[in-house]
Amino acid sequence: MRLTIAEAVVSRFPGTVLGVAVARGIDNSGPDSEVTALLREAQTGIPARFAGRPVAEHPNFAVWREAYRSFGAKPKEHRSSIESLVRRVLKGEAIPHVNRLVDIYNAVSLQTLLPAGAEDLDAMEGDLELTIASGEEPPVRLLGEPEARPPRAGEVIYRDRAGVVCRRWNWKEADRTKLTERTRNAVAVVEGLPPIEPSAVAAAIEAIALWTRTRCGGAVTTAILGRLRPSVDL
Repeated sequence: MRLTIAEAVVSRFPGTVLGVAVARGIDNSGPDSEVTALLREAQTGIPARFAGRPVAEHPNFAVWREAYRSFGAKPKEHRSSIESLVRRVLKGEAIPHVNRLVDIYNAVSLQTLLPAGAEDLDAMEGDLELTIASGEEPPVRLLGEPEARPPRAGEVIYRDRAGVVCRRWNWKEADRTKLTERTRNAVAVVEGLPPIEPSAVAAAIEAIALWTRTRCGGAVTTAILGRLRPSVDL
């Protein structure tokens, strides 16, 4: 099993960087006080960072808004995962506990203002690819949605042999591959586009890896993908 950035993505979005952490043999069950504290601390710092500043104008969000527009997604209707997370916090919502690894990547995402997510490797089929949708992919049921819908041709998606894993790059993931408390093997990803520096992506994925090793156990390895290294074994 491999994760690959398709050449079509790199050509269309030069400077694409993925930080990847592969975690095997983890314990993802039950809440963890240290992880909960990390998530709450990350939330607490958000209002001051955006005081008097329009959320949409932050460079870490603006770059994803432009990417979304380029494949026909309206940013007001479809926001990057990190912009959605920050807006929830600014509305006064507490980011809920889901499971240890989800809480970890949400906390690091808020700390770094970078999109982060993860999938259950045992729920996937074959290789995982970041690519451009052809419009012929089968419908996919996303988290929180009652019906399955296919991606639009031209949008950036993650997909495996069974179908779409995440739509509109980092907008919303498939229910099929979500992390649960039973997850034992997972892949976490942090994403960057210029002007986001690769070093920022690398620091974020290393933080996720460190917290995963410390609070979930198992063996965790990391890699940075881009034009010069487009794939890694999972």
